[in-house]
Amino acid sequence: MSSAPDDVLHLLRQRGRQPDPAALDSLMRGVAAAPEGLAGPEWVELIDADADAALTEALMAWRAELARADDGLEDVPAPPSRLAALRAELKRRDLSGFVVPRADEHQGEYVPRRSQRLAWLTGFSGSAGLAIVLADRAAIFIDGRYTLAVRAQVDADAFVPHQIPEQSPEAWIAENLPKGGELGFDPWLQTVDGHERFARACQRAGAEFVPVDSNPVDAVWPDRPPAPLAPVLPQPDAFTGENSAAKRTRIAAAVKAKGADVALITAPDSIAWLLNVRGGDVPRTPFALGFALAHGDGHVDLYMDRRKVPARTLGWLGNAVTLAPPDELGLALDMLGRLNKRVLIETATAPMWAASRLQTAGVTVVRDADPVALPKACKNAVELDGIRRAHRRDGAAVSRFLAWLARESRSGRLREIEASDRLQALRQETGKLRDLSFDTISGAGPNGAIVHYRASAGSERTLEPGSLYLVDSGGQYRDGTTDITRTVAIGTPSPEMRDRFTRVLKGHIALAMARFPAGTTGSQVDALARYALWQAGLDYDHGTGHGVGAYLAVHEGPQRISKAANTVALQPGMIVSNEPGYYKAGAYGIRIENLLAVREATIEGADRAYLEFETLTLAPIDLNAVEPGLLTDTERGWLNDYHRRVRETVGPKVDEATRAWLAEATRAI
Repeated sequence: MSSAPDDVLHLLRQRGRQPDPAALDSLMRGVAAAPEGLAGPEWVELIDADADAALTEALMAWRAELARADDGLEDVPAPPSRLAALRAELKRRDLSGFVVPRADEHQGEYVPRRSQRLAWLTGFSGSAGLAIVLADRAAIFIDGRYTLAVRAQVDADAFVPHQIPEQSPEAWIAENLPKGGELGFDPWLQTVDGHERFARACQRAGAEFVPVDSNPVDAVWPDRPPAPLAPVLPQPDAFTGENSAAKRTRIAAAVKAKGADVALITAPDSIAWLLNVRGGDVPRTPFALGFALAHGDGHVDLYMDRRKVPARTLGWLGNAVTLAPPDELGLALDMLGRLNKRVLIETATAPMWAASRLQTAGVTVVRDADPVALPKACKNAVELDGIRRAHRRDGAAVSRFLAWLARESRSGRLREIEASDRLQALRQETGKLRDLSFDTISGAGPNGAIVHYRASAGSERTLEPGSLYLVDSGGQYRDGTTDITRTVAIGTPSPEMRDRFTRVLKGHIALAMARFPAGTTGSQVDALARYALWQAGLDYDHGTGHGVGAYLAVHEGPQRISKAANTVALQPGMIVSNEPGYYKAGAYGIRIENLLAVREATIEGADRAYLEFETLTLAPIDLNAVEPGLLTDTERGWLNDYHRRVRETVGPKVDEATRAWLAEATRAI
C-alpha cells in the first residue's frame, strides 16, 4: 500500500501529472535512502523537472519523514540479539560461519546505508573492516587507523578485535574454522582476489569457502533501507577538459590493447569519469552506483536504475551509451559468452559473482587493471586549473576558520562539534560547496590521537589550553575535491608537542620538496616523510599519501604513498596527499596534510626525466607549534615561501580581520 501524502499527489495532479502512488512511494523511499548532501534538493527533478516552490516544499517534507525511519545503524555497539539472529540463520542454512565485509558490490570506501551490514551487525562505522562469525566465536578485523575506534564502538566480548596486518583474516580462518565446515560468503561482496585468498585459508583448515544465494545478514535485518536513488547529472566539459566520446575512444583502444573485446567496469568513479556524469548515491562522494560494459568500439552499456537518470542526462549520454536495468547485467554477461568475447575484469575489485557468471558463460576472462583508473588519475590541464581554483576557494574558507579558531579558543569553552560546524559553514559561504569530501575529523587533545575520529555528543571534548587540536576536512566542488589537515596549538604547547609537531613538519617538507626520476612509485618516496620521526624512534601506522579525484573520490587510486609496495609509478597530473603524522594515545595527535600535484621537473644536467610536486593546498601551518631550531635553513626557506604564497593568494579573498591574522600566522621565521 502506498503512503504517498495526499498533498503531494494533489499538487502533482494540479500540474497535469498522473502519478502512480505506489511507484512514487517506492521512488521517494529510494530518494530518502540517499544522502542529502549540501547542494540542495536536486533530487526533486526525479519527480518533476519543473517543480514549483509548493511542490518542492511538500516533497522535501515527505523525504524528511521517510529519512527518519530507524534502520538500526545508529545503535553502537550493536545489540547482541543481532549476532544471535545471524547465528540462528547460519545454522538454518547449515553454514559453519559467514564473512561480513564492510563493502558493497562496488568495493568503494563509501557504501549506501543498505550495504552497511558490518555496522548494523557490530556497531563499527569505519571505512574499512571485516567480521567473521562462527557458531562459537566471532572476530572483527581493522587496520591501524581504527585500533581505538573499534574498541569504542564494538562489544569486544562478542567480536574480538584484530589489527591487520598483525593478524590477517585468512590466518584466523585457518586456525578457527572447524574441519569439514563451510564458511559462507556473498559473491557480490567478495572480490575475485579476496575469494582466492579466503578459499586457500579454508583449505588449510580442511573446510570450504562457499557462496550463498542471498546474504544471511539481509535475512535478519528487519528495517534494511532500499537502494539509494540520487539524480545522475552531467559534469560539463568545461570541468572535465575532455568529452565522453573522446574518453570512450581512448578506453576502447586500451581495452583492445590488453587483448580484450569488452571491459567490465565496476567502480562508480570510473563510470562517472568515463561518461562525464556525477551522482549522489553514497555519502560525501558524487557517485552514481551502477555497472558498465565498455566495448572495444567505444560503445558503453550502462546498468543503472532508470529512475535516477533524468531526461536531460539521457540526452547528455547520447546514442553510444545504452541504459539498461541493473538486473539485466547477468544476461549481458551470458550473451558475451555466446558471442565468444574476451572480457577484461580487475580481479582486485570485481565481484566474484561476475567472474563466476562469466566462467559459466564460457567467456575468456582477461585479468588486468581497470582501464579507466590510470587515465582518470592523470588530470588534464583543464582539471588541474579547476582543482587549483577549488583550493584557492577552500584555502580562504579554512584560513577564515583558523582565524576564528584563534579568537574563540581563548575562552576555553570551544568544543569539537561547534568548531567543525563553523568550518562547514564557512565552506558553504563560498556558494560553491556541493558537499564535504568526508566527515570532518575534529579532535581535541586525546581525541586527536584517534586517526579517523568522529566527534559525537558523547565523545566530544573542549579545546583546552595547553592541548593540540587536529582538524582534517575537505570540500567537494564542481571544479575540484579538497582535503586538508591542520594541527593547532591551543595556548602554549609543551616542548614534547613542539618536537613532535616539527618532526612531522620536517617529513611533510621533505616530501613536498622531493624530486625523483620518472618511474618512481609512491612506496619509494614514503620514507622521506618518516625519516625525521624515525630518528627519534617514532612512526605512524597510516599511509603518507592517497590519490584524490577531480570532483570524485577523496581517496582515489591507483597511486598512493605508503610503506606498502605499489607498482604504479607517480605520473604528471596525479594528485596525492602529503600527510605524515604522530599520535600519542590518550594525549594528542598531529597531522599536517596538503594535496600535491605531480608535474615534470626541470633539472639542469639531469640524465633522465624527473618529476616533482606542486603544493595545491593553501592555508597556514601553525607556527606556534614549531620548534625553529629543529628546522634546517632549507626547511625554513620552504615554510617561509609557502606561507608567503598563502598570504598573497588567500589574503585578497578574506575579510580584513582574517587578513590581519593571516599576516601574523604566515610571518617569516
